[in-house]
Amino acid sequence: MSEVTTIGLDLAKNVFQVHGADGSGHAVIRKKLRRDQVLSFFSQMPPCLVAMEACGGAHFWGREIGKLGHEVRLIPPAYVKPFVKRQKNDAADAEAICEAAQRPSMRFVPAKSEATQGAAMVFRVRELLIRQRTQAINALRGHLAEFGAVVPQGAANAARLVALVEDQSSGLPDDARGTLDVLVETLSQLDAQIAKLDAEIARRAKESDVARRLMTVPGIGPLIATAIAVLAPPPETFRRGRDFAAWLGLVPRQHSTGGKQRLGATTKMGERSLRRLLIIGANSVVIKRHVHKEAQPGTWLGGLLSRKPPMLVRVALANKMARIVWALMARGGVYRSPVAMA
Repeated sequence: MSEVTTIGLDLAKNVFQVHGADGSGHAVIRKKLRRDQVLSFFSQMPPCLVAMEACGGAHFWGREIGKLGHEVRLIPPAYVKPFVKRQKNDAADAEAICEAAQRPSMRFVPAKSEATQGAAMVFRVRELLIRQRTQAINALRGHLAEFGAVVPQGAANAARLVALVEDQSSGLPDDARGTLDVLVETLSQLDAQIAKLDAEIARRAKESDVARRLMTVPGIGPLIATAIAVLAPPPETFRRGRDFAAWLGLVPRQHSTGGKQRLGATTKMGERSLRRLLIIGANSVVIKRHVHKEAQPGTWLGGLLSRKPPMLVRVALANKMARIVWALMARGGVYRSPVAMA
């Protein structure tokens, strides 16, 4: 049997599929493994390249298999799909992963350490709690509307909803008030939990040198700076800031042919949370443009605001902020405001 140089591993909860190929790309191993057999199998294999699709559990398996002396590479699932031949099954997926890993131009995802994954958990949990809070507010507003109490949308008006439930003269039936008290209590608990996570994020921002430097960029506060420091790949992963902005999905989607450029909406690729946070940060700069030097007449942003739609300006500014962020992480230093043209 030829020596295995590349192994494609299709991950699952319990049943894993292995496809091994030699240096010429010919299949050498096709094997199905149970979860408890994976590490023992790779411990018996000579050091080789092991490729997996990047997913939630891929980083754990990448660390464990890497400890056995193998070189581990994670591939975005979208880059593996073109290599799947006809039928979709675990064996075909493992073969496609193995073949994709052998392409010289293939792009890979850096494997995360346990510390990085642990630090990123606070942002995932915070997003979940915010979604639950939004659901509770919407439910409270909808139920109150059935009794003629209409309150504008937005989390800022949640206090008015709570006040209507607690007001004994609001005309709500006693049966409804008792049920709505459960939503009010849930909303209070969610607010307390979110505030606790926000305090933890602020503490991390003060302790991180990268986050402190990123907070010098207008529109980037403790939350965005800490999220970038934790969720973004190392700056050396990208050759320039434009590549980092493209990874975030803040560049137009191309559908060009025949030498004619056709640009569409943003690609929305990469880390969704970071893209959303940067757009929110750009929105804060646009809203408070009267206090930001970067938005004064004569600046790049000031000119853009005068001739382009507001949402387009926000995305364009988020793109520019992403490039600035990459430059600060790759080269050090802090942000310096541009000088407005006379």
